[in-house]
Amino acid sequence: MINTVFRLAAPRRFETAFEDIELFGKNVLVRPTHLSICNADMRYYLGTRDAKVLAEKLPMALIHEGAGEVVFDPTGTFACGSKIVMVPNIPSESDDYIAENYLRSSKFCGSTADGFLQEYISISPKRLVPLPKGIDMNVAAFTEIVSVSMHAVSRFNKTAHARRRRIGVWGDGNLGYITSLLLKKTFPDTEIYVFGTSYEKLADFTFADKTFLVNDIPKEIWIDHAFECVGGNGSPIAIEQIIGVILPEGTVSILGVSEYPVLVNTRMILEKGLRLFGSSRSGAEDFRNTVHFYEKSPEVTDYLGNIIGSVNTVRTIADIKSAFEKDARKSFGKTIMKWEI
Repeated sequence: MINTVFRLAAPRRFETAFEDIELFGKNVLVRPTHLSICNADMRYYLGTRDAKVLAEKLPMALIHEGAGEVVFDPTGTFACGSKIVMVPNIPSESDDYIAENYLRSSKFCGSTADGFLQEYISISPKRLVPLPKGIDMNVAAFTEIVSVSMHAVSRFNKTAHARRRRIGVWGDGNLGYITSLLLKKTFPDTEIYVFGTSYEKLADFTFADKTFLVNDIPKEIWIDHAFECVGGNGSPIAIEQIIGVILPEGTVSILGVSEYPVLVNTRMILEKGLRLFGSSRSGAEDFRNTVHFYEKSPEVTDYLGNIIGSVNTVRTIADIKSAFEKDARKSFGKTIMKWEI
């Protein structure tokens, strides 16, 4: 079967390619229906990644956040028409101590392998997670980033000490919103404080106990633990503020991605005995836990629906580019592509 793949050939330029898909192998044939644009996709699209990295990876199909339906499954795992979310992490081995998303041998769609910007996806049944009936597919489209927060919260729960009166989340973007929401639903008796740069964005964090502008944090504020969801040039400032207000022996979860090294105040980290750990991407188990969370707490998907910035019907390459350009201009929210190519 001939499949159409839409690859980014150069910043802001997509091209089509045609590849053969084996139908009667070990993979499931999936038709993407809803795709979500991530900041990582935008760094490729806008060409803000290092020129050497772009030269090595392009041309490549973008998108690692997506949901769809099963078209054909020769393995008999899924019925045709089943609504599923796709796991972009592709491990080639397993390890007793290292999770699949940290194995150096694993590939990742839209980074080290073609992403979901394709007419059809040939994918292992182990990389598919069934979705609950009636779920908002626009929300399901960005389950991947929700699973990243779920992964970080799960690791925090295993690492941090049990005194969790207040947890601070730095970042008022999509990742900060999702992470603080999961924290509040997972630890309902814990006060969740959110720190950001935009009063308008912070107003959307209605589930948080308190919100603060980072340039106006009261001197008496303290937290037991923290999550850094800022990334980019804001990471150094966020981490410095966290170290300043966190109590001794607290745990700091780093999720924000920065293209450049970040200086940290090691003297205060040592003085306070802090634990810092990083979380990146997620695995199939995190996706299953996230979908279970959707089923257990259906109000979560309602909250997640609030961060959908736009839904764009895509039928041509021009529509793909239009969606990416719209995402480049947004200040907040997820850009969804309703995939009808």
